[in-house]
Amino acid sequence: MATAQRIVLASRPVGEPKPENFRLEDVPVPSPGPGQVLLRTIWLSLDPYMRGRMSDAPSYAQPVQIDQVMEGGTVSEVAASNHPDFKAGEVVLSRAGWQTHFISDGKGLRKVDAKAAPTSTALGVLGMPGMTAYTGLLDIGKPQPGETVVVAAASGAVGSAVGQIAKIKGARAIGIAGGAEKCKYVKDVLGFDDCLDHRDPDMAAKLKAACPKGIDVYFENVGGKVFEAVLPLLNPFARIPVCGLIAQYNAFEEEKGGKAMSFLMRNVLTKRLAIRGFIVSDFASRYGDFITDMTKWFGEGKLKYRETVEDGLANAPRAFMGMLRGENFGKQLVRVGPDKG
Repeated sequence: MATAQRIVLASRPVGEPKPENFRLEDVPVPSPGPGQVLLRTIWLSLDPYMRGRMSDAPSYAQPVQIDQVMEGGTVSEVAASNHPDFKAGEVVLSRAGWQTHFISDGKGLRKVDAKAAPTSTALGVLGMPGMTAYTGLLDIGKPQPGETVVVAAASGAVGSAVGQIAKIKGARAIGIAGGAEKCKYVKDVLGFDDCLDHRDPDMAAKLKAACPKGIDVYFENVGGKVFEAVLPLLNPFARIPVCGLIAQYNAFEEEKGGKAMSFLMRNVLTKRLAIRGFIVSDFASRYGDFITDMTKWFGEGKLKYRETVEDGLANAPRAFMGMLRGENFGKQLVRVGPDKG
């Protein structure tokens, strides 16, 4: 019998995830029943939100249970089908998780046109990260021509798209990233107006110099010290879409706040700031607009992207842990099986 592989959550991490929090298992390849399809994973997406799913703390989604397959978006090939809407050989966007094979009833699957763009982009600039950038910036940030948009984690899958969309809309785009190489890429390749290294001890002063008219939109992916540098520069009525807080994902416990919280709330009041946390599924009705605009901009060469690819499902935990430390460059993917396009 053919063998499949899957990675399950072996234990809940305390602080940073460790290899022992994951377990690789060999299992038989399942067979599809009536109305089902067997999917073979090609690409597995690794994203910061997965750290939250490893915890059992209350959140917007149910946590991954112990001994359950790790959650994740995938691009998969239909290996076998008993479903009238799918046939063997087609490529689909799915949520198969960290495993080589998956049985689906067809619900939630989206077909991927391998001729329109590389199939991996369905998990990146033309997928969930791209839609996160598109809806968070345009629906919450609402950048206007000439305004200044600052985005943290600017070389990542979401942040890189945010800045490029801001430029398309006529705004200035200032990025914050980790290291000189990433900052150079953000400025020279992605076309941001400037990019600052969050590791630079003078980052706050350089950010102020890069934003002489203040900050109108801050797209939050990080939290921590980056937000502390941004807060004093926010203009009245600035908008802050809060997408992620990666600097805090591995914290042992929530920060108590104290003086920092008082300072934040004072700024929220006096500057009339609009801070809104969001999950990309909040904007599901915008998918049609997203795919139309982003595909057009992608085809026109206005949207560039970069990927970090790890080969083999067994290496997914290592790649995931590295991503949380900022070791990836662009979208983090795992190549699980041969690509179709």
